[in-house]
This record gives sequence, C-alpha cells and structure tokens, in this order.
Amino acid sequence: MKWPVVKLGDVCRVTPGFAFKSEAFQTEGIPVVKIANIQGDYTVDLSDAQCWPQELFSERHQKFVLKDKDILLAMTGATAGKLGRVRTTQDLLLNQRVAKIEATSAEPDFIWFALSSEKYRERFYSIAGGAAQPNMSGGQIEAVEILLPPPLAQNRIADVLSAYDDLMENNRRRMALLEESARLLYREWFVRLRFPGHEHIPLTNGVPQGWERVPFECALVLQRGFDLPEREWQEGEFPICCSTGIVGYHNEAKAKGPGVFTGRSGSLGVVNYVESDYWPHNTALWVRDFIKVTPLFALFLLREMNLDQYNGGASVPTLDRKAVHRVPVLVPPRKFITLFDEQLTPMFEQLRNLRQQHQKLRAARDLLLPRLMSGEVAV
Repeated sequence: MKWPVVKLGDVCRVTPGFAFKSEAFQTEGIPVVKIANIQGDYTVDLSDAQCWPQELFSERHQKFVLKDKDILLAMTGATAGKLGRVRTTQDLLLNQRVAKIEATSAEPDFIWFALSSEKYRERFYSIAGGAAQPNMSGGQIEAVEILLPPPLAQNRIADVLSAYDDLMENNRRRMALLEESARLLYREWFVRLRFPGHEHIPLTNGVPQGWERVPFECALVLQRGFDLPEREWQEGEFPICCSTGIVGYHNEAKAKGPGVFTGRSGSLGVVNYVESDYWPHNTALWVRDFIKVTPLFALFLLREMNLDQYNGGASVPTLDRKAVHRVPVLVPPRKFITLFDEQLTPMFEQLRNLRQQHQKLRAARDLLLPRLMSGEVAV
C-alpha cells in the first residue's frame, strides 16, 4: 500500500528559538540550548550550556521551553541542517538560530526517525545552502514533504527503531558520567588547587610553588583547520572535525591524534577530543602544538576557559584566536600533568569502547531506517 505524502507543517509545529540576550547569561538558571549544543551524533550536550536567570523568565518565553524528545534543527551557520533530539527531564530554553519541531498529529518518535534519516538530512542541508551565510526559515522547514504511514505502522516503526535509540542513549549517559568524573578531577586539582600534596606546597600570589602562569600560546598553540567541501569527502577512516564535533569521515588526515579541537566559526564554546589522526575542518581551531601540556590536559583547560566569550565576529560568531593566545593560563609541573593523564587513561579507554558500541548500534539502525521508512520492510 502506498503511503500518502504530507507537508511537515501539516503534522508538526515548527518554532524558531528566541533571541536571549547573551549579556544576561549566567552559570546557574535555566539552560539555553544553542546550535553549539547539538552534537554530530544527534544528541544535545548541556555540559557547557549557559543559563537564563530564573527571575528573568516570563510568559513570553513559555513557547520556547523544550521538553523531552523535542526535535531540534540548526537553521543558520556552517552547520545549518544539523539535527538533534532533547533527552532530559529538566527545564530548557531554545535560543535563536535553532528551531524545535513538535509532532501535533503524528507519532513523535516516527517523525524523529523520518527526519534523522539521510534523505532528510540532505534535504535540510540543501535548503540552507546556496548562500554566503547558510540559512533556512520556519516556513521552508514546514514545507518539507514526508511519507506518512497509518498510525499503527508509525507506532510499529517507532518501536523497532526506539530499541536501538534506547541502547545508544544508555551508552551516551555512561559516557557523560565518565566525562563529568574527568572534569571534576581537573577542577579539583587545577582550579581549586587541591592536587596531591597541595598541603605541603606554599602559594605565592595564588600560584603554587613550582607552577607558572604563562600566556596561552606558551603552553599550546591553536590553528585554523583546513577547507574540505562536503562534495570532496571521500569515504575513509579519518574523522572530519568541525565546529561542533565529528561530522563525517575522510580518506585523508591533516593532523596527528590524539588531538583537541574547538569551534572557530558559527558555533563557539564546544571543545572536543579525538584519539585518531583526523581532518580539522576550516570551521574549527585545532591544537597544533602541545608545548607544555598533553592533549588530555589541554582538553579540560580549554573547556574551563568559556571560549565563546572571545567572539570576535559581527554577524557570524568567530573565535578570536589571537585573543585566546594572550590569555594567561596556569601550568603545573609536568609530574602533575603526567599523574592526571594516568588517572584519566582508564576512563578514556572506557569511553573509546562505549563509542565503538555506539557506532555499531547507529550503523545497524541507519541500515534498517530507510527500509522501514520506505515500506520496503513490513512491520
């Protein structure tokens, strides 16, 4: 039986986010979801989210509240067309340049699986493309057409694919706990300065004896990534690292792993670690030289710096690399960095195993998804 074609706006409500004033953001309050929080694996990472003060929340913000399983779509910038799905029980708010898609007369899980298929990812990217600054409107999103099977078939398809997503979500949560444990250790040792033996080391102007405060560029050096248009991607094993994470794989690498990269243009503030050799994209900055620190130490040093405060762009957020290079950072003696790496190595081995499981689950899901969505595989 042939399924009818409907417009997304016929079965869903599309709501672009609100222009929250960045100067009002705080470290506590209601987390605000931005493009940078949408990850390459369709998750929404809130670990570095800025917050809207609870006392500033009003009735006009109510329509921008996010709930569990809302679908998010990046509307502008280098990653326009990127999809993510909220998985949380806490209150969240949606920032500008991102749209939320809420099913109104269709099974929400079915809509999510339909839109996260390769066909619709390409469709959204094509809508946003063709301009100097990629952009799409709510109306363009609502005009996208989808196949809509009967409600019973929607539910069955969603049940089959949700089993994969539930396993991947469990892996994601385990990975988040490991990442948080590592972050807390970094903060305990190198921010609060409660490192092993700290009680026996005197402080001078807040700096432990034997430690040094130096300009960022004396500890590590950031460099802009390399151009690689999507049409030139060649299937391979090397991650393509953009402003918000790994977005694909290529048959050539430009940087040796392990490495650390962050957003240069479009999305700022997210810092990622990559174990293998990789291709840092031109929307990213990557650590070219680890002069006084290791990649693992650099990862958490950069995450503590709140990099989006060094936005030097006007219309498009752009990380000012020169400004970051001038920032003073505290560097401990090498023995503490080595000890920190030894503590983190087992955690990152677990993270690697979980990521591999995650990739296998996603590959199996992505193989099955288009067959279910087209009706090729009956449910």
